[in-house]
Amino acid sequence: MSTTCRVCMHHCRLEEGKTGRCRARKNVEGKIESVNYGMCTALALDPVEKKPLQRFCPGKMVLSVGSFGCNLSCPFCQNHEISMCGEKALRCEYFSPKELAQQAEKLKARGNLGVAFTYNEPLVGYEYVRDTAREVRRRGMKTILVTNGAFTEETEEAVLPYIDAMNIDLKGFTEAYYKKLGGDLETVKAFIAKAAGVCHVELTTLVVPGENDSAGEIQELAEWVASVDYEIPLHVTRFFPRWRMTDQKATEVEAVYRLAGEAGKYLKYVYTGNC
Repeated sequence: MSTTCRVCMHHCRLEEGKTGRCRARKNVEGKIESVNYGMCTALALDPVEKKPLQRFCPGKMVLSVGSFGCNLSCPFCQNHEISMCGEKALRCEYFSPKELAQQAEKLKARGNLGVAFTYNEPLVGYEYVRDTAREVRRRGMKTILVTNGAFTEETEEAVLPYIDAMNIDLKGFTEAYYKKLGGDLETVKAFIAKAAGVCHVELTTLVVPGENDSAGEIQELAEWVASVDYEIPLHVTRFFPRWRMTDQKATEVEAVYRLAGEAGKYLKYVYTGNC
């Protein structure tokens, strides 16, 4: 029996035993289940600024965890080894929500503030994010979500009550560009607007030469963000050749600073990255 997954905007219709385009959700006896629940491919204690978050608990560390899978297909993905793989392609270590929260608690002495869900796209396995975030909160610690924001309102609402801060990728500001990446701009805009009313939100836009690097586009993007809240920090970051775009040149540093300057005409906080 086929079943439709409603976690993101793709609404994959899956036959029994089949996995969605995210590689992390599967039809099991007529029910869509997460196959990456608790399956960790990466675990590291990182500075919170690396998420990147500049205006949330600066100077603190955060236990960062990744799994596998992603619902987009960005050709420049720097973590493609885990985001573009499925359950049989990687070695994983299982951590229950309680076990991961305990690991985070043990690291308090090293400046750890809690847990960050990052590296791959965490919300393709939103159940684990929700359950772990609850455990972390019970211990008086904080939770961070690094996401592309390309998810339904229902999925967002399932995790939002347990998240203290997000960095959301706003990859560009045209439907054509989002279509290239397998996404949908309006879905991401709705996700950002809702999150900004509940938790601390910062945004990241990776500047890719010839794709989303026009002054007009960054102005439109920044103007829209300002309409939500002009104090939302925007990180304008430099592209480096990765995965399927190794033949592309890195973004000129001058271009990153110039576009950040354009965004700064509308937003209170604009940061540059990878420069």
